[in-house]
Amino acid sequence: MYSVKEAFYSLQGEGGQAGRASVFCRFAGCNLWSGREVDRASAACRFCDTDIRGTDGQHGGRFASAAALAEHLTMLWPDAPGTATPQVIFTGGEPLLQLDGALIEAMHDRGFDVAVETNGTLPAPPGIDWLCVSPKGTAPLVQTSGDELKLVYPQDDAPPSRFVDLDFRHFFLQPMDTAPLGGGDAALADTVTYCLGHPQWRLSLQTHKIAGID
Repeated sequence: MYSVKEAFYSLQGEGGQAGRASVFCRFAGCNLWSGREVDRASAACRFCDTDIRGTDGQHGGRFASAAALAEHLTMLWPDAPGTATPQVIFTGGEPLLQLDGALIEAMHDRGFDVAVETNGTLPAPPGIDWLCVSPKGTAPLVQTSGDELKLVYPQDDAPPSRFVDLDFRHFFLQPMDTAPLGGGDAALADTVTYCLGHPQWRLSLQTHKIAGID
């Protein structure tokens, strides 16, 4: 059984694949925060800006099999001309609590690239085409390799220097910009300064917010 908070078609707004059209599948639930505001202060991740509770979002629901969910997600890809390879991005919450080999295979069978955005506290199953790890605070990092490491900055308990020797192709810093902890212009300026001083890191902006899209 898969529990999906929401699923939708949009453009990837962040990181190394920013601008790519994708189907997003947001799984419900996370191992670093319950999703309840009353628990935020004591959570391992305190700056999440996403509703991760329940299955009541757009195209959300519970799916009994990988085939059923894969078919549901496939229907969200437009019947558009051209040769673009469809992509599905599994996110959350924490997608690796639910994503498994059967669902990855089912999406591949339908011609999709499979991308994942994870907090890295669980090992990723094989077969993922693009793996993004976004560390959160002091949560132990189990997945220490992938395509991109995308660190929300600044996190006092997760300095960039802790991750520079890990096996990732790309390293991104993304300014913190959330209602609970603030951020905004000061975080952006600090992130730009850090990237200029440490050119291993590239700046990631939430371009979907800038463009006003979901």
